[in-house]
Amino acid sequence: MIALRMYDLIAKKKEGLELSTEEIRFMVLEYTNGTIPDYQMSAMTMAICFQGLNKKETLDLTLAMRDSGDCLDLSRIHGLKADKHSTGGVGDKTSLVLAPLIAVLGIPVAKMSGRGLGHTGGTIDKLECFPGFSTDLSEERFTRNVNRIKIAIAGQTANLAPADKKLYALRDVTATVDQMSLIASSIMSKKLASGSDIIVLDVKTGLGAFMKDPADAKKLAEIMVEIGTMAGKKMSAVITDMNQPLGNAVGNILEVIEAIESLSGRGPKDFMEVVYALGSRILMLAGDAADEAEAVFKMKQCIASGAAKEKLAEFVEAQGGDPSYVWNPEKFQKADYVIEVPAQNEGYIQKIDAQAVGTACMMLGGGRETKESGIDLSVGIYLNKKTGDYTKKGETTAVVHANEKQKGEAALAAIQKAFCIGREKIQPNDMIQHTIDSASVMNNANSFYI
Repeated sequence: MIALRMYDLIAKKKEGLELSTEEIRFMVLEYTNGTIPDYQMSAMTMAICFQGLNKKETLDLTLAMRDSGDCLDLSRIHGLKADKHSTGGVGDKTSLVLAPLIAVLGIPVAKMSGRGLGHTGGTIDKLECFPGFSTDLSEERFTRNVNRIKIAIAGQTANLAPADKKLYALRDVTATVDQMSLIASSIMSKKLASGSDIIVLDVKTGLGAFMKDPADAKKLAEIMVEIGTMAGKKMSAVITDMNQPLGNAVGNILEVIEAIESLSGRGPKDFMEVVYALGSRILMLAGDAADEAEAVFKMKQCIASGAAKEKLAEFVEAQGGDPSYVWNPEKFQKADYVIEVPAQNEGYIQKIDAQAVGTACMMLGGGRETKESGIDLSVGIYLNKKTGDYTKKGETTAVVHANEKQKGEAALAAIQKAFCIGREKIQPNDMIQHTIDSASVMNNANSFYI
């Protein structure tokens, strides 16, 4: 048997030839354990950027990265397990509302989540706003919680898809982050390692999203749905708008309070539209709803009855947090300074730059520049106006919550620039831009992802 060499694999992909399953697994394993140096893997990722990977190669790469570390065994959890993944956005507190909603309808939610980085918020950071809440769960406790109350959310283990962690760090410094197959395999390797049966993807597009172009977001969603389907998972994806922040609250505690308000029946319209779209896909894939209308009806009933909010409190308590904050959100820590942002002129809000608002939240200390950075949970921005709303000059368009006055004033200036006000009334973009399911992508004749 001829020994595999990374040099030969690089040369093969440079010519646009297909890598075998064995070659891809060799490449991933040996790079993870340090046998293949960074400079060779850099050459490979650049060759992939130019030549692309086909469907088989993309699946092989995903599975090899999945198998590079631990894979969670959820077989002791009864029923079809559901998970949701978002590509990240500003004001995205969806999991805090969606997970209790799905759990109270009897579908197990076994979810691995991460912390926020940059202007995108992390689910774990938001959950840790509840005093005592822990995502450091043993596999036994994780399993027990899901079987008992239908929900558990844990932090990603260090050994979950370690190949992806190492490869992403390399791509980040070699201008190879934006290749579609590499993005898709990075996300899906972790989702597949997490062990759920149903995976619904929230792929965001627009100013505040990683995928600025809707066509790119759709392509990425299609590839990920196809990977998951070929790996035996029930898959669906929803392309959602991120040209303005989702909901009104941006910043950890502010977003948690908005999530609690949403479970009390007072959620912002745009935010609840996304929650219902994602939840509908989970319920339909689980066989618990015939169509979207039935699914939405069931979720609205759970909110109206108070059952979903009770499930959030139960979930918080089960992971060591103080559930009284669910019933009394005024107990959450407040920022020292509350600074109103006045409109600079009269007219209609034509645009709110989501990325600029997210960056302003980072300026306040509400986001991380690196994974090791600390974070201030109490700071953030609350939007009083959204795209399409009318404002008078001097009227409050947003409120800055800051713990340092100087940072608050800097954020105020940044947010004023994020608001574009004009005479013409603008209709906000549709929140749900596309939905993608397995049937629609598996018949796609395109064999290469460039």
